[in-house]
Amino acid sequence: MILKKVKILCLPVLCCMALALVLFQAPAKCYGFDIEIDVSPNVLNIQSESTIVTVHTDIAYSLVIGATVFLNDVAIDWWKSDDRGNFVAKFVSDEIKTLEGLKIGDYNTLTLNGFTTSGEAFIGTQAILVIDNVPEGAGKK
Repeated sequence: MILKKVKILCLPVLCCMALALVLFQAPAKCYGFDIEIDVSPNVLNIQSESTIVTVHTDIAYSLVIGATVFLNDVAIDWWKSDDRGNFVAKFVSDEIKTLEGLKIGDYNTLTLNGFTTSGEAFIGTQAILVIDNVPEGAGKK
């Protein structure tokens, strides 16, 4: 009788142990390491004639694979090093102004992500205000 109960309990216990082994050995989702970013302009006017959105970072230029960098899924246009040797990303302003889900008159989070030369992912975020104001003097001749 006891042997029968042990056999009945054995299968579920073994299944739980096998499931635990599989779950603990599955690779964890990698989000990368955090970096600090500074988006310019930090107030984005949809009506402005700006052409570039610049993102300054605190990661060394030499560590970044520029072509892997995106801002809210918008591909980088070009990149450079600043005076301190940090990576600076440039994006076409019209592509940022037309991001799906932008809330006019509110703060919107912009997320910069990419990869280093060693294959590590990095990510940085900043909230910027998005407005829709016709610039003073626009249309006047």
